[in-house]
Amino acid sequence: MTGTLLIVSAPSGAGKTTLIQRALVGRDPELEGLLFSVSHTTRDPRPGEVDGRDYHFVDEGVFRQMVIEDEFLEWADVYGQLKGTSKAAVLPHLGEGRDVILDIDVQGAAQVLESYPQAESVLILPPSYAELERRIRDRGVDTADQLARRLALSLSAIERYEMYGYVMINDDLTRAQEALRAILIAIRHRRERQTERVAEVLRDFRDALSRADSGGV
Repeated sequence: MTGTLLIVSAPSGAGKTTLIQRALVGRDPELEGLLFSVSHTTRDPRPGEVDGRDYHFVDEGVFRQMVIEDEFLEWADVYGQLKGTSKAAVLPHLGEGRDVILDIDVQGAAQVLESYPQAESVLILPPSYAELERRIRDRGVDTADQLARRLALSLSAIERYEMYGYVMINDDLTRAQEALRAILIAIRHRRERQTERVAEVLRDFRDALSRADSGGV
């Protein structure tokens, strides 16, 4: 069985990374085996970020060489910095039956859905422009120009909501965590994902009824 690739996107500052880390990865026995794909980026680490955990931080030369060698599942220029998901971080795990989450922007999501249309996708939105502006300001990592650019580009991300299979509004962190968790659990309980388990149940029933018909206990 091939694992499920789940794309999670949002306008910058809408809270997708926080939701993924708090609601899904490594915190719920229902979601055992779920992997978080670590992206490559050319931007500098922010305070508290760790190379290999939050991102693979590389210089532009390394990133461009990976592009030339077709090592990315998707990549894009995001706010003047390069960011991408390597194939090695995703495809082998899917082949092993593991589920993988991609925390990527709308540009990257479009690329992945074109080449891997069976992927599931979730778009997380802020409840309002004012709330998104407040969240980005509170991070304290952007200049005034960067803030204005992020807010302007957020509209283009929201306008592409129809590209996604699921859309959720992050107006309450706890409720949004539960919604994202429910989406993945529902995906894991689709008929095609339960074929082996159903086969076990059918075999058990048939064996039991066969024993009953032959006079066994």
